Amino acid sequence: MEFLEMQSIHLPGLSPLAVNAASSIFGLISIFFFYKALVAKKLASSPAKILKTIFRPVTKRYKAWAYLFWGPEIIQKAFDEAKGKPFELFAPDNRYVFVSDPQQIKELDNAPDTVLSLQAASKQMLQPMYTMHGFNWFDRRGTEGVGFIRALRTLLTNNLPKILPDLTCIIRTRFQELHATHPVINGKKQSDVYHMTVKLVVLSNAVSFFGKDLAKDEQFMVSALAYIEETLICAEIVRLLPGFMAPIVGGIIARTLKSHATIFNRLLPIAQERCIERDAAKLGQKVPQHADCIQWIMETSPKNAPWTPQRVVHELMAIWFGSVHAVSTTVTFAIHDLCLHPEYAEPLRKECESQYAAFEQSGVGLPLLDSFIKESARLTPVESQSTRRSALQPFSLKDGTHVNVGDWFCTPVRAIMTNPVDYPEATTFSGFRFADPQLVKSLENANGAFNIMQKKPTKLTDFDMTFHVWGTGRMACPGRYYASAVMKVILGQVILNYDCELVDPTAKRLFTWRSTILPKPSAKVVFTPIGDAN
Repeated sequence: MEFLEMQSIHLPGLSPLAVNAASSIFGLISIFFFYKALVAKKLASSPAKILKTIFRPVTKRYKAWAYLFWGPEIIQKAFDEAKGKPFELFAPDNRYVFVSDPQQIKELDNAPDTVLSLQAASKQMLQPMYTMHGFNWFDRRGTEGVGFIRALRTLLTNNLPKILPDLTCIIRTRFQELHATHPVINGKKQSDVYHMTVKLVVLSNAVSFFGKDLAKDEQFMVSALAYIEETLICAEIVRLLPGFMAPIVGGIIARTLKSHATIFNRLLPIAQERCIERDAAKLGQKVPQHADCIQWIMETSPKNAPWTPQRVVHELMAIWFGSVHAVSTTVTFAIHDLCLHPEYAEPLRKECESQYAAFEQSGVGLPLLDSFIKESARLTPVESQSTRRSALQPFSLKDGTHVNVGDWFCTPVRAIMTNPVDYPEATTFSGFRFADPQLVKSLENANGAFNIMQKKPTKLTDFDMTFHVWGTGRMACPGRYYASAVMKVILGQVILNYDCELVDPTAKRLFTWRSTILPKPSAKVVFTPIGDAN
């Protein structure tokens, strides 16, 4: 099209006056950026560099929004280019500074909670004021006590031998019930394995945290299931809003989504009764004994300032979200890997047949399954970003890398866990990578022996500078022993009772948002009862 012809184009719905006004505004903005760059002496001589300087703010915002859609890929590319040094990335609402050097990670871990805060980062991620019934936790960890660490790390873990036998039976039965409702397509019963797994994890947590009676409350269970997705969606909307709009829109969303209110109102009377019993026990009265998370959270709160029933319930809601979201996603990806690598089914099944009963009685064991889950989590972690610390004060590393208030330090966990420096054949799935080499050497399958990838065994619950799924250092997840046991219960029942295959092994199995990796519900799995297999 010739230049003169372009002059006669008519824009529907726009008057010549409006077009001229828009053109004038665009021209003024361009002149403003040009002048700003010129005054700052940043303007280069070539036209390409001039344009690059003028449009740098636009490019920066585009990259920030692109992070929402392609976060893991952007992190990986930046990690590769940084070659071990810190690098920064932007999201629409934040600046992230990633570190991967072990010494710098230790610097983050050693920084005071008053300077770099995990709680402040979690608060920004989850927006608990709107997603957890008005839970406005403090930015600094420990302000109201850290008893929940002992409740999860010690009391819940020690109770696993009492929980697991019943939990195994409950999960096996519920799996059969859910599987029976799935549609038969082209002669095969196809299961939405992700949502199926979420339901199983919600049930596991309800039994383990609150007991079997509450797990039978249908309204509570429906809300407990909906709460996970509602929290993710609501928190993300609020994070992307301008600051002045967040309280207004967040409040509207909180009033619209009912699951968090249902959970709070159902747990509050129980917590109130337990607090009354606690006070009665202090007076020497005989009270009932309870072994559940409600009791442990209450008992481990500060002695000089015991938590109120409302505070106990808020803590339970935060723990509930974290455990369901991470465990269900990890189990789903492990089932995908079991489908994609069927050569592991036989040795895993033999291990479960001979050792599952001992695992039930102790909460530990099943080293091959442990390694299989860990390898799946290494290649498809729930998060590509770990060790989050939000700066409450300006802070600099020894090399001068600096964050301002509100910026985050974090680690590129997925990139670290696929680094060939630390992991031989880093992008290849090797299900027994973390098992004892002598145990792996003793195994044979139809295709020969399994490869030995690591010199010494490590456990799923271990964490170090090359495996950040649980976080790092003193802030590592205290509930990882319980989470690991629940994963083994669900996967153990799948392995013992079913052969499984993906309906379409070539289809895309996951999607990403920010740095999170989630299974696609469309990735259906066919579970064939072992007795029915041809």
